[in-house]
Amino acid sequence: MRNPLVLVRGVGDIGSAIAHRLFREGYRVVVHDDPKPTTSRRGMAFADAVFEGQAILEGIRAVRSDDPEQVRRAAIAHEVIPVTVAPWKPILRELAPAALVDARLRKHSAPDVLRGLVELTVALGPSLVAGQHADVIIETSWDDLGRMIVRGASLPLSGEPRAILGHARDRYVYAPVDGLFETKLFIGDTVRQGQEVARIGSTCLAAPLDGVLRGLTHDAVPVTARTKVIEVDPRGSAAVIRGIAERPRRIAEGVLSAMRDRQVVAGT
Repeated sequence: MRNPLVLVRGVGDIGSAIAHRLFREGYRVVVHDDPKPTTSRRGMAFADAVFEGQAILEGIRAVRSDDPEQVRRAAIAHEVIPVTVAPWKPILRELAPAALVDARLRKHSAPDVLRGLVELTVALGPSLVAGQHADVIIETSWDDLGRMIVRGASLPLSGEPRAILGHARDRYVYAPVDGLFETKLFIGDTVRQGQEVARIGSTCLAAPLDGVLRGLTHDAVPVTARTKVIEVDPRGSAAVIRGIAERPRRIAEGVLSAMRDRQVVAGT
């Protein structure tokens, strides 16, 4: 297959890294997500294209469009990555992609079964089975990061995030309740431990430690309990808040390997 269209679900840092890598290799890429994604690492993703109309990640621009024909034309032109929040089933039907990559990593909900929806399906996340949930699974655990799985399952959800200056999971804040996430702060703002960063209704969400906001869900986005909404980088002025991080980059390389293995050929 030459010049196929690849549809990536998820505008977070991992989905964005995948779209970025495939685009660089010449693939026609479209990214799909919900109208109000809860993505927190927005400086490391194309997520703000949903809210602002466009976003730039490491030199590549993503532009929002919700008309299927405009999305298709933008993908074929290969000048930007179209991001769309159009209803899922119609956009899948209209675009008829050769490959579908689910990069939403919905760790606490039952995974979708993608296999059979398009010619090649690729899924990411814990406890997914190749040949059942998707044709190919890409490992997202640090223990075997980026490995392409064509037989068997990915590792179960376990372990802790990699530490930064001794801080691992404690640098994150998860929504304690369902509700509307509201904040007046921005990615890159400096915060102090205990400082109010956001609210969900009457519930205050405070900075867990001193540092810089690396992750912050966009203002006025509905969230559910256990959603990751705030991340503080304790490195201060040395904080990494923009660009593609190591984990998303290695996962993206795994997806690219899957495309090549299944002879989904790029070419501009």
